[in-house]
Amino acid sequence: MFLKKIFSIAAFAFCIANVQAQIQPYQIYTINGKKTSFEKMMKELNKTDVVLFGELHNNAIAHYLQVKVAKTLFENKEKQLIIGAEMFERDQAEILQNYVKGNLDEKEFEEQMRLWNNYKTDYKPLLNFAKDHKINYVATNVPRRYASLVYKKGVEALDTLSLEEKSWLAPLPFPYDKNLPSYVKMMDMFKDSNHANENFPKSQAIKDATMAHFLVTELQPNNIFLHLNGSYHSDNFEGIGWYINQYNKNLQVKTISVVEQKSVESLDKEYLNKANFIIVVDADMPKSYE
Repeated sequence: MFLKKIFSIAAFAFCIANVQAQIQPYQIYTINGKKTSFEKMMKELNKTDVVLFGELHNNAIAHYLQVKVAKTLFENKEKQLIIGAEMFERDQAEILQNYVKGNLDEKEFEEQMRLWNNYKTDYKPLLNFAKDHKINYVATNVPRRYASLVYKKGVEALDTLSLEEKSWLAPLPFPYDKNLPSYVKMMDMFKDSNHANENFPKSQAIKDATMAHFLVTELQPNNIFLHLNGSYHSDNFEGIGWYINQYNKNLQVKTISVVEQKSVESLDKEYLNKANFIIVVDADMPKSYE
């Protein structure tokens, strides 16, 4: 009777474990669609200079893994971690630095910054990790009003800015290739709307160029830079990655992209070669915001 109970408990535990193994919210894949683990991914990321973590802004798994990646990179004793993000703009870089260095309290920081609506749930945990561990956290993005200016009036309009305003941008004139597939695709997506004019991809490019410029500027020898950005800013090794290569060809860059699928058991062909590592998240996972 005793052995029968033991076998029953063991069988029940096996069933539970089997169900848990089948129901997983995400799976990591390599560039060619091979399943890999978080540990193996981190082994590769620890060897590089720059990690571009391309997120889906409302994907909670992406934000969870950003924290896990940062904490693991922080444990690397050979390289010092720097964090930067699209979510913070250059004209507020000093405010961000003052908060991370402990010169501003949380209330003052949140009152002075232009924060994304999902800041508290999705970006605050990692920012406070940086603050607690004295990790340099860099605002990399162009102030949105200048991207809007490019869209409305063209790149030439940037020449009218003051020296201070220009200091918040990539050096002018910045490189631009309208034939990059991501920019071509952008034009094609909106060809039947009012958005499709030649300035539209340029307004994206000034963001990519500015983020790459400040990333390269802040990166020092024996550093590893973890950068958070929307996946469209780094997918297919374009966007920020392309600009990093324009500013410093010697940097090793690894990319991560987050995608959603009905099943995480295999990588859809359309996502092959999208990034060095592709994180497939179950499409049924609740969003951090709608």
